[in-house]
This record gives sequence, C-alpha cells and structure tokens, in this order.
Amino acid sequence: MTRRGLIEELLARGGGSSYRDAETVVNAIFEAMGAVLARGQRIEIRGFGSFAVKSRRARRGRNPKTGVAVAVDAKRVPFFRAGKELRAEVNGAGPAAETHPD
Repeated sequence: MTRRGLIEELLARGGGSSYRDAETVVNAIFEAMGAVLARGQRIEIRGFGSFAVKSRRARRGRNPKTGVAVAVDAKRVPFFRAGKELRAEVNGAGPAAETHPD
C-alpha cells in the first residue's frame, strides 16, 4: 500500500473528510514519526508494533558487481518489530485465536 492508498483508506473509513484533510493527517503522522526516530527515540503502537533506530557499525563490504572490497560507514537505520496481534493477523490467526479456553 502506498501513501495515496492510506489516504484513500482513511477517506473510505472517515466519512466527511476531504482528500486534502486526509492527506494532511497522513503526512503529519509520517513527519512526526520521522522526527521522533531522527531524535533516536522509540515509537510503540500497541497491537501493531514498534519502530526504533539501530546503530550499525562500520564494516568492510564488497561491491557485488566488481567484487572489490569497500568501506561501509557506520550508520543508524530505522527498524520495525511487529506486535503479537499484527503477527497473528498476518498469519491468519486473527484476534479470536489468542483466547485460551479454561
């Protein structure tokens, strides 16, 4: 799904919003999430998952085309870890499968 798809989904569920209002909401959420991650903070959305930033150390890599060794600089990369409910939904279990009979 693309950003446009998210906007259209929000419009389909939201009722009276205009496209411009839905676009503003989606863009504001992504901008806020990017700013939080840029500060090195973590985002947790219960039932969905968490976003964090991981530090990667500098290392030696290889150019896959030529095979020449190259230096890869240290960097920070965004990382997503799916929550239990999202994993269950993706695997077809759904929320009802998580209840245990006594």
